[in-house]
Amino acid sequence: MTDRVHAFTDDALGEYDTVALAEQVRTGAVSPAELADAAIARAETVDSRLHAIVYRPRRPRIAGTDTGVWYGVPAFVKDNADVAGMPSCHGSAAITPRPADKDDRFTAQLLSTGLTVLGKTALPEFGFISTTEFEHGEPTRNPWDTGYTVGGSSGGSAAMVAAGVVPVAHGNDGGGSLRIPAACAGLVSLKPSRFRHRDNAQARQLPIKLVSEGVLTRSVRDQAAYHAAAERYWRNPKLPPIGAVEGPSDRPLRIGLLTTAANGREPDAATAAAVTATAGILEKAGYVVEPIATPVAASLVEDFLQYWAFLAQMSGTTGKLGHGRSFDASRLDPFTRGLAASFRRRLFATPGALYRLNKARADYDAVLTRHDAILSPVLTHTTPEIGYLNPAVPFPELLERVTNFVGYTPVNNVTGSPSIAVPAGLTESGLPVGVMLSGAYGDERTLLELAFLLEAENPFPRITTAS
Repeated sequence: MTDRVHAFTDDALGEYDTVALAEQVRTGAVSPAELADAAIARAETVDSRLHAIVYRPRRPRIAGTDTGVWYGVPAFVKDNADVAGMPSCHGSAAITPRPADKDDRFTAQLLSTGLTVLGKTALPEFGFISTTEFEHGEPTRNPWDTGYTVGGSSGGSAAMVAAGVVPVAHGNDGGGSLRIPAACAGLVSLKPSRFRHRDNAQARQLPIKLVSEGVLTRSVRDQAAYHAAAERYWRNPKLPPIGAVEGPSDRPLRIGLLTTAANGREPDAATAAAVTATAGILEKAGYVVEPIATPVAASLVEDFLQYWAFLAQMSGTTGKLGHGRSFDASRLDPFTRGLAASFRRRLFATPGALYRLNKARADYDAVLTRHDAILSPVLTHTTPEIGYLNPAVPFPELLERVTNFVGYTPVNNVTGSPSIAVPAGLTESGLPVGVMLSGAYGDERTLLELAFLLEAENPFPRITTAS
């Protein structure tokens, strides 16, 4: 039997999205303190079962001015972004908690919207795995069914939004870490183009910048409103502005339909059905939808794995530099250690992998000269049960499980292109299934317009009413 958990109730938060709550604050119908109190009460009713919150300050951090468009709306920040006065442990037992001295660059951009910070949410160690589970300690569970993962690495944020504790939460995406939990939890999340927003310190150190920052929401209009608001704080002049997106476009579009993942795998039946149904909605709207082949070379999978393993190696060897002298590499989890060992075994493959990864964008861009967007699954199969992706699973078996699960999302991190995950229905057992729309570099606007259309034509399932 499904073990569904949510916190929606008849309080100040109701079932409103972020845009609606911000309007209520502006009109004086509700105060930031009332919203924060309601969200804290909600968290206390569900987090003992979801295990999504890793740090809560004694008092919420309410914005000092009411100039942000989302002033007073409660939210959480993922525990790999620095918030002044709060620790950042990156999901790792190797790090000793210590308060950050200041907000990181992206954190400042996020909080320029006026959000109230209630605390920090869970992620797997350094975001290396596509579930928010740990070798020791409670996993973060999926509100739609607590026997299942909520995905990763932004799993704690996804759980809090899906359960109705807050309408929006921060996440980031280095291989699918926004889109994977969005698909698992029935949410919307846009991975923006590389360099679209400010970067946090960790991302700025990467030889290839995989990580993009963003948010998880229950509505498309919240996604659109967030990215428009973030641009008002800082906009990269080398990219076209996203601007205000408020609904579908009537432009004629050509959509590429991608079903085969970069690793050659095909989606399971439930996922394939969701993609096919979504393609039908787009065709009914007048768009041309036509099958395409994987837009990158087959070598991308192994090359991405080598770079991923390099990042694991660096996490251990530079831990004291980045996280303080108390960093204890002996406490890294088995998956991180396994990735690092695989890097050392293939050390001399790294230069070639980096060269080919940097070339992948040209192949991807060529496809996007013939199509306005690509429709694909987010994941190759539906959400697995807790334990299937646990970092304590023997490394070779776990690596195969992870790479088979996330065959689609890393392409956009490697190429720097934007990609949005949206809900596309429920499985027979009542778990969400997501689909993904990916676009040309700098063209988030088209993806948001398509997402508005899908939301209107196939309303997203609600955890409060879904059977």
